[in-house]
Amino acid sequence: MDLKSFQMLEFINSRLNNIEKNISRIDEKLDFSITLQRNHLVRVKNGEEIDDHMILMGRPYNDISPQRAWSIYNNPNIDFFVLDVTAKSFKGTRLEEAVHIPIEELHVRFSEIPSKTVPILVISENGLRSISACELLVKKGFFNINNISGGYEFWPGKSSEKSAPDKDAPV
Repeated sequence: MDLKSFQMLEFINSRLNNIEKNISRIDEKLDFSITLQRNHLVRVKNGEEIDDHMILMGRPYNDISPQRAWSIYNNPNIDFFVLDVTAKSFKGTRLEEAVHIPIEELHVRFSEIPSKTVPILVISENGLRSISACELLVKKGFFNINNISGGYEFWPGKSSEKSAPDKDAPV
C-alpha cells in the first residue's frame, strides 16, 4: 500500500470515528429528551401543574413562585421534599422541614434525597443557587424538581412556621 492510500484510509477512519461520536451524542440527547417527555406526561397525568415553558422549551425542572411553593408547603395532602441549598453561612430563617445541603456539597450528598419521584422543592437565599441545584439534580436522574423563584428573599411571611392553607391558593 502506498503512502497516499494509507493517508486516505487514516482520513476515512478519523471521519468515521467523528461520525460515531456524533451519533452517540445524538442518541444520548434523544434518550434524555424521551425520558424528560415521559416524566412530563406522568406529572400531567397525576394532575401536577407544569409551566408551559417547561414543556415548550424542554426544561427539565419547573420554576414556581414562592406563593405557589407556600401553598404546596402548607397543604398536608401533598407529598413533597424540601431541599435547602443555601450557604452554610446563611443567617436567615430556614424552613423547618427542609433538608439543608449546601450547593457546594450537593454533588456528593444528593443520595440523601429519599426519592426521585416525589416532588422536590428547591430553595436558596434568592433563587440563584437553587437553579444550579436543579440542573445538577437533573443530571443525577431527578425529574420532579421545582425551583422556588426568588428563594427565601420572597418567601411569604419569611417564617418557618406552617399555617392553614389559603383556600384561594391553587394547589
